[in-house]
Amino acid sequence: MSSATTAGLGGRDLTRARVSRILREPLLGPLAALVVAIIVFSIVSQTFLNPYNLSLILQQSVVVGILAVGQTLIILTSGIDLSIGSVAVLGTIVMAQAAGAGGPILALGATFAVCVVLGAVNGGLVTVLRLPPFIVTLGTFTAIQAATRLLAGSQTYQVPDGVLTLLGTSFRIGTFATTYGVVAMLLVYLVVWYALSQTAWGKHVYAVGGNITASKLSGIKSNRTLFSVYLATGVIAAVAAWAALGRIPNADPNAYQTANLDTITAVVIGGTSLFGGRGSVIGTLIGTLIVGVLRNGLTQAGVDSLYQNIATGILVIVAVAVDQFARRRSA
Repeated sequence: MSSATTAGLGGRDLTRARVSRILREPLLGPLAALVVAIIVFSIVSQTFLNPYNLSLILQQSVVVGILAVGQTLIILTSGIDLSIGSVAVLGTIVMAQAAGAGGPILALGATFAVCVVLGAVNGGLVTVLRLPPFIVTLGTFTAIQAATRLLAGSQTYQVPDGVLTLLGTSFRIGTFATTYGVVAMLLVYLVVWYALSQTAWGKHVYAVGGNITASKLSGIKSNRTLFSVYLATGVIAAVAAWAALGRIPNADPNAYQTANLDTITAVVIGGTSLFGGRGSVIGTLIGTLIVGVLRNGLTQAGVDSLYQNIATGILVIVAVAVDQFARRRSA
C-alpha cells in the first residue's frame, strides 16, 4: 500500500474520530432540540421570533431557570430535591411580610436566612441521618407547603416597588428589552458553572455523585460536600424568591405549583444524569430554554396548557430514556 493511500486512510480515520467525538458531546442533543423547536415554532407562528416574544420567553424562564441550577447541584450528587420550589414560595411570603415589618433589607436578610436554614435541614437529614434525598425532600415539601399557607393565612401580599422588585426592572440593549432578573439568572449560572468546573469543590461534587464510596476512599469529605450542596441550594432558592417578586410583585402561597417538576424537566432535558456524576449547568440552561420555548410556542399555537404539560412529561421520559441508553453504551 502506497504512503499516499495510507495517509488518506489515516486522514479518514482522523475525521471519523473527530465526528464521533462531536456526536458524543452531551450538549449537542439538547442544543439540537432547542434549534429544532425554534425553527418549528417560527414556522407555526409569525410572531414567535419577535424581539418582544423572545424577551418574554427569557423573563418567563427566570424563576424556574434559577431554581434549576440548585436542582442540578442536587442531581449531580445523585439526589433529587422535591422541595426547592416550595422553599422559594415560602421565601416570597417571608420577604413580603418582613418588608412590611422592617423594610426591604431586613426582608432580604430574613428570606436568605430562612431558605438557607431549610437547605441545611435537608442536608442534615441526608448526611447525618443518611435518609434518601427523595424521601427527605418529599417530607419537607409537604411540611413547607403547609407552613407557607399557615404563615400567609391563605392571603396574598403585595410588595412595594423598590429593592424587592428590582429584578423585574427592564432595560434595553438596542431594540431588545430585558430585565435585571434575566441578568441575575445568567450570573447564577456563571457562578455555579465556575464553581463546578474550576474549583476543587466542583470536582468533589461530581466525584460524590459518581461513586460516593470511591470518593470517600480517595479522601473526599463526602458528607461535608453533600451538606454544602444543600446549603448552596438554599441560597439559590432565596435568589429565585427575589426574582419571583420582581416578575410579579405579589407573594402568593399558591404560586409556582409545578416548579419542582419544571426544574427536574430542565435538568434532565439538559443532559444531566439522574444517576449523578454527569452533567452541567450549561445543559440545564439549554433545558430551561427548551421548556420556555415549548410552552411559549404551544401557547401561541393555541394548545391548551394541559396538553403542554403532557408534552413536557413526554420530553422528560424521552430524556431519561436517552440517558439510560447512553449509560448502557458507555458501560
